[in-house]
Amino acid sequence: MTLKKIEKGFMITLLIVGGILMMIPFIWMLGSSFKPESEFTIIPPTIIPNNPTMSNYVDLFSKMDFLIYLKNTIIIVLCSFIGLFLNAIAGYAFAKFDFPGKNKFFVVILATMMIPSQVTMIPTYLIINKLGLVNTMAGMVLPGLVGAFGIFLFRQFMSTIPTDLLEAARLDGAGEFRIFLQLIVPVVKPVFAVQGILTFIGAWNSFLWPLIIANDQKLYTLSVGLSLLKGEYATAFGLQMAGAAIMIVPIIVIFSFFQKHIIEGYTISGMK
Repeated sequence: MTLKKIEKGFMITLLIVGGILMMIPFIWMLGSSFKPESEFTIIPPTIIPNNPTMSNYVDLFSKMDFLIYLKNTIIIVLCSFIGLFLNAIAGYAFAKFDFPGKNKFFVVILATMMIPSQVTMIPTYLIINKLGLVNTMAGMVLPGLVGAFGIFLFRQFMSTIPTDLLEAARLDGAGEFRIFLQLIVPVVKPVFAVQGILTFIGAWNSFLWPLIIANDQKLYTLSVGLSLLKGEYATAFGLQMAGAAIMIVPIIVIFSFFQKHIIEGYTISGMK
């Protein structure tokens, strides 16, 4: 056996062992979500429940407002995808249009990426309060519709699209909106895939801003609802594990299916 094959086998073994170690907490969480409370005190502890039950998930939606939290989270996710489309339009404008102050304005947008989100929360809250949108779904959604990173990523990719292609479409009578939908969007699918997945993860995990802007529990998201389990249900470990599973499993599934697009999108963006 050559040295190269030995190194390859060692690396594969190392990756497999590392992957299993990384998955143990998730397997433990998922298995524990189906355990009755009495099984959490068993020694030695069990990863796979001896007497699996769905009572933790039933209690999660019957004793708490997790169905409402789920609905609010889905609304935020859907609105975030609208923001994804707005980011693409802004990136297209910066890439293919000339207007006064374009470069300076783009530099200002990039500069906002260096400002921590915690710094802008108080000014944003004051603006939302002046608009009368505190404790509303619009107040939770509007501040996160567009982002500097999304605009930057779309702009960098779209700037490589030949301008002659757009000019030919304009000569054929196509409007700008049609050009964007039929020419630009199909070309930038990798960036849409990357931003779409990152947008979903960010919106699904939204915690701090909904906690600040919402006074009514009817507007809480899954992340905020999960934090509430540490209070009244602090000793209900099965209930907490079920809540954590609802939060994490969809992200793991979506990332597993679309991780190829994430890597491809970043690779292509870097090459451009």
